[in-house]
Parts: sequence; C-alpha cells; structure tokens
Amino acid sequence: MASVTSIDTVERRVAAVPAQTISPERAASFVASDMWLDYGSGLCQPDRFDRALAARVHEVSNVKIRHCLTMRPRAVLDADPEGEHVHTFSLHFSGYDRKKHDEGRCHYIPVNLGEISDYYRRFMAPPDIVVFKTCPLDEHGYFNLSAANLWHRAIVERARMVIVETSGRLPYVHGVGTGLHISEVDYVIEGTDDAPAPELPNPPVRDVDAAIGRLIASEIENGDCLQIGIGAMPNAVCALLVESGVRDLGVHTEMMTDGLAELYKTGQITGARKQLDPGKVVYTFALGSHQLYATLDRNADMHCCPVEYTNAPHIIMQNDRVVSIQNTTQIDLQGQAASESDGHRHISGTGGQLQFVRGAYASKGGKSFICLSSTYDKRGDRRSRIVLDLTAGNVVTTPRSDIMYVATEYGMVNLKGKSIAERADALIGIAHPDFREQLERQAHEHRLIPRGVSF
Repeated sequence: MASVTSIDTVERRVAAVPAQTISPERAASFVASDMWLDYGSGLCQPDRFDRALAARVHEVSNVKIRHCLTMRPRAVLDADPEGEHVHTFSLHFSGYDRKKHDEGRCHYIPVNLGEISDYYRRFMAPPDIVVFKTCPLDEHGYFNLSAANLWHRAIVERARMVIVETSGRLPYVHGVGTGLHISEVDYVIEGTDDAPAPELPNPPVRDVDAAIGRLIASEIENGDCLQIGIGAMPNAVCALLVESGVRDLGVHTEMMTDGLAELYKTGQITGARKQLDPGKVVYTFALGSHQLYATLDRNADMHCCPVEYTNAPHIIMQNDRVVSIQNTTQIDLQGQAASESDGHRHISGTGGQLQFVRGAYASKGGKSFICLSSTYDKRGDRRSRIVLDLTAGNVVTTPRSDIMYVATEYGMVNLKGKSIAERADALIGIAHPDFREQLERQAHEHRLIPRGVSF
C-alpha cells in the first residue's frame, strides 16, 4: 500500500509497487471500519466497486464516503437502509443526493467549489481509499479521468490507497491534469462496463425561461467569454444565442453543458478573443447528454482543467468581458440570493456561483447575471421568489454586496452601487405584479424605503 503524501505538498504520489489488476470483490475487501473513502464526482464515481462493497457492508461500521453529484443510485446505501454501517458526505447535491439527504443518509459539506482542492490538501481527513471510474489505460500510461477533472488530483495526492475501475464508455478528454499515471495507482478493476456514462436530462424550457433568456441574451456581444450554470434558464440563453448569430464567443466555465456544446457546433464559440487559453473551451467537468460527451471525446478544442483553475476569481478575471449566468431560488429586497436550500432543507450547494459572480465582476467589462422566475408553486400555493426576508434557515449563497444583474420574466435590474432603498424599489419592479403591492408595503413598514422618496 502506498504511503500518505505530506499535507503540505502537491507532488505526484507514487505507488510503492506497480498497479495490480484485481476483482471488485477483492478491492472492496480492503475497506475496514472507521475508514474514509472517496468516490469522486459525476462521471468518475465507481459502480462495480460500489456493488462489491454493498455485498459486505454489514461487516463494517462507521465507514464514511465523500462524493459529489451522484448520478446513479448507490448500492452501498441501498444495502444499508438504516445507515448503521455507512455515512455519506456530499460536496454538491444531485437530485439523488437530495433524496438521500431527506432520508438522513447524505450530509452536505459547505464549500466554494473552486477551493475544494485546497480543502483536501490542507483541512480534510486524508482518504484511506479513493476509487475512481476512469477511461482504460492509454498509450502514454495514463488513466484518463474523463470529463470530471475537478479536485480529483488533490484527492490522489492525499489518499493512502488509489483504485481505478476502467470503463470504455466514458469520453476521453484533453486538458491539464486529466489523467492518473499508472505509477500513482495501487489497484485496477478491469472489465467491460456495459453501462453508458450517466446522462443529466435537460429540463424543458418554459415560457418564463425563454423570457429571461431573451433579456440576458440581449446583453451578450461578439467576443464575450461565457460561464453558464446548470438549469433551463442558462440553457435558454444558449438557444437564443444560436438564433442571434453572435460570434467569436469564448468559454471559461465550471460545467460544460449541452447548450454550450450546441453553440460550439454552430461555430459561434471560437475563443479567438480570449486572453487565457485562446481557442480553447475551458471547463472542469461535464454532465449532460451522450451528444455532449461525444462532442468532448478526444476533441482538442475542449480543455478540461482542475477546478482551482476554472473557478478562482483571480483567474476568471484575466479574461475580458466575462459573462456569468446563474440561477437562484430566492432573493430578498436587499439583494441577498439564496440558491442552495429551502429553509433548513439543503437542495444543491454553493457550487461556483459566488466565485464566478466575483470573477465576472472583476473582469474588464464583465457582467454577472442571477436569474429566477418571479414565482413558484408550493403545494398549490403560489409564492413570490422576491421576498422581504429570506425563508427562515435559507442559506445566503451570494451576498448583497456581490450581486450585479438580477433578471426575472418581468425585467432586469443592476444592483451595483444602489442603496438599500433603491435595491428594494428595483426588485419590487421585477417581481410578479400580483405581489408588488404587498412587497412595497412591507418595504415601507420595515423602513427599507423611506416615505416620500422616489427613484
């Protein structure tokens, strides 16, 4: 078994002996009580190892698994429905992770996504075993991490044991730090994996999404550098940009999406005007359709980088005219955006929202957009997403001091440089008309807007 890399070094971890090919069952036999395991994120999460560990989960206790964006049900959780043997900790929830959180089986770790590599190197308990799904060994002696670069190299630097299970169904990507050299790996689980890479369905674009998309698309010009978040609204922007004919767009983003892939295929994304990585589409992970994965596969225009490169504000800002487009679920009249929880119920994560809001603002000519529908329905009750006070327990993802543009289907406002009174007045103006009178009354009652002042 390889020794632990020093907490203060980022040098390559080298296995003590050449990697051995083993069965999933033998790999799972290394797991002992009280261990920390790491399953990685998205396309990298293991399946065969997970099933083998599920088969012996009752032999261990207090096993803790870190992961992110789980895209398939975890056999080890199904085999331990009462949570007596295994506990899981997520760095960002998928729909499955959210469901398991509601069952008390999955616990969130608050993070800025672009800082996670540093967390592993400085603060987190070193994983006893890390298991990643990778592409098969290539001709250069590397196991390609596919479209899930993220913080996975930092995990390997700290791990006591590194296991990979290979799959020929993953896209092979180009970029920086996209592979694990065979010398860094202790064990390999080989074999044909008939399961294709998991897809993330694109939500249907509603009329409200299209309306917000039109507002934001009208602000995007030739040569802008895009960061697109997850969800229907950002993808609606991409669809509208296809129709607009805007040219020479760049991409420096966290997540590579189907919407961005479509813009690339039309020739509108060239990266020709980027200051960093000109000509390259820069991202750290991808989730979407198999058409997206086919676009990434062995495509030298697509540049998959570690998350500390894609998400750090001081790097983002080095491209001019960065445009960041992201969702939120609730915003108060002072401009605080709550994008990751519903009260005390956690639903997603901070992700890269705050870092891209800051990086885009700091970029020369940059803009950040936070978009939300004006209302939502909760058990038959229509409610405003623009509110006097955030729902009790709601987590502030982007502080009021960082918010720039806010867009609903009723308009768009820029909160930079505005007083509390001006912010409240502006946000009421883009709330659903049915809630504006109530919001205005509340703003006056709580002295957010002084009497007799007009803007």
